Amino acid sequence: MEQPSNQPLPSGKRHGPTLPQIVPLGDFALLVRFGQSLDDSANRAVLAFAARLEADGIAGVVEIAPSLVSVLVRYDPALVGLARLSGELALRLGGSDAPGENRTHRIAVRFDGPDLGEVADLLGLSIDAFVELHNRGGLRVLTTGFAPGFVYCGFHETALTVPRRTLVRPEVAAGSVLFAAGQTAIAATDIPTGWHVIGHTEFRNFDPMASLPTQLRAGDRVVFEVAP
Repeated sequence: MEQPSNQPLPSGKRHGPTLPQIVPLGDFALLVRFGQSLDDSANRAVLAFAARLEADGIAGVVEIAPSLVSVLVRYDPALVGLARLSGELALRLGGSDAPGENRTHRIAVRFDGPDLGEVADLLGLSIDAFVELHNRGGLRVLTTGFAPGFVYCGFHETALTVPRRTLVRPEVAAGSVLFAAGQTAIAATDIPTGWHVIGHTEFRNFDPMASLPTQLRAGDRVVFEVAP
C-alpha cells in the first residue's frame, strides 16, 4: 500500500492567488483545500468541486464531505491508490468554479433573541435597521455540519460583521437563529454556542425519520423573513 505523508500534493491549478492543495489525511482520506481562511470565492470553489466529484465519480471513493474552505474525500485503499486518486482529483480541479443552480428557501424568523439588542448596538444600528439589513438580498448555505442539520449561511456585507461572544452558552434551543463573523447560522437541535442568538424559527433542518433528514444543502439560497 502507498504510504501517505502530511505534505501537500500538486493540484495542477491555481485558484486566485493561492494553489488548491491536496493533502493526505491518514490512510483513508485526502483533503482538498481551497483557502486558509473563509472567503466567498474559496467557498464557491469548494461547492463547485464537490458537485463535480458527485457528478463524475471516482472508483474507490466512499465519501465526499465539503466544508467551508475544503473538501474531505474518504476512500478505500483496496480499490484506489493514493497517487491515482490524487491525480483524478487534480484533473477535476480544472473545471469551472461556478456552482450549479440550487433551490431557494424562505425562512420566517422571530427576531427576539437575547443578543439582538447587543448586536444592533455593536453595529450602531437600531434593531429594525439591523433586521432589515440582515434580511436583504438572501444568503447562500456555505456548508452544513457541527451538529445534525446545522447550517452556516453567508456572507453578509462587511458592515454587518461582529465577533463571536466571549462566553459560550451551554445550550440554545433548536430553531435558534445565530449571528457572528458575517454569517447567520440555524440550529436544528439543542446545542452549545458562542454565536449571538438573534431570533428563533419554527423551521427544522433535521428529521431523523425522513428519507432525506435535512432539507438545506450547501449552495442553496436562503431568504430570511420576519415571522408574522
